Amino acid sequence: MSDHPGHPVERAGSPAGTATDPTAGFAGNVGTPVTTPMTGQTERADWIGMPGERPPRLGFFTDTSVCIGCKACEVACKEWNQVPADAGPSGSGSTRMADLDLLGMSYDNTGDLGANTWRHVAFVESHHRTGPRKGDVRWLMSSDVCKHCTHAACLDVCPTGALLRTEFDTVYVQPDICNGCGYCVPACPYGVIDIRPEDGRAFKCTLCYDRTKDGLTPACAQACPTESIQFGPLDELRERADRRLEQLHGAGVAEAQLYGRDPDDGVGGDGAFFLLLDEPETYGLPPDPVVTTRDLPAMWKRAALAAAGLAAAVAASFLGRT
Repeated sequence: MSDHPGHPVERAGSPAGTATDPTAGFAGNVGTPVTTPMTGQTERADWIGMPGERPPRLGFFTDTSVCIGCKACEVACKEWNQVPADAGPSGSGSTRMADLDLLGMSYDNTGDLGANTWRHVAFVESHHRTGPRKGDVRWLMSSDVCKHCTHAACLDVCPTGALLRTEFDTVYVQPDICNGCGYCVPACPYGVIDIRPEDGRAFKCTLCYDRTKDGLTPACAQACPTESIQFGPLDELRERADRRLEQLHGAGVAEAQLYGRDPDDGVGGDGAFFLLLDEPETYGLPPDPVVTTRDLPAMWKRAALAAAGLAAAVAASFLGRT
């Protein structure tokens, strides 16, 4: 049995068996709100083709308090994006059971995000730190993904332009332009993007750009049975997350917190943010992520000053000899 608190998703005004279009109601973009059957299909937005104005920023809000660890999001991501099999740390890519290098970590045999794992559901064994169940063992389950940072270091360091920002402010990798240099890998403060061993190029979550640009819900969010993964305009998701956090705190879940929601953090806020039931480190997330290229302007300025000083010293030495 799960000890997760209640369900956060508000569906006021939506009849059973329908889902509110995540792109409905954008002023000047999609017109009147619509509801569609639970198939993930949404009405095509007015911005598809030649937009009159920039569409709103889209993203994910992942509420880990209702994640049941089913890994449907992992499977849906691989199925839709045709991501190769990746069992264990060596990424064997084989579909033969005899070849799979299973981690032996409960039901989590993907281990972490990588070039062949764009969604990863972590199973974290922890303990209640407060309340009447303090000290009791619990499972914390969380579906991790690329954060689509506001200030994305991977974009800053890519020499070929393979990494770009879409019209929805998501970060997208163009495999046909990637030269496999790997600069983006250490640049990411979350350790998300990675090089595919058998391919040599970088891959990560695209936030299903091929779906979102056609008005479809990303595959992972569409497959999530508890709606732990929620998709839509980022501003609306932040408001929804604030209400959910207030609800949990009111229910006595004092350790609940939002991660990546703050636009003033070290990466300017994440396009994919989370509600956590413990400290970020418990989930393997950095507590205070900072864009790794933050100090590059100052470093280049100092390097330029040093080079100018060296050139002046060399010139002075030659002039002194004459």
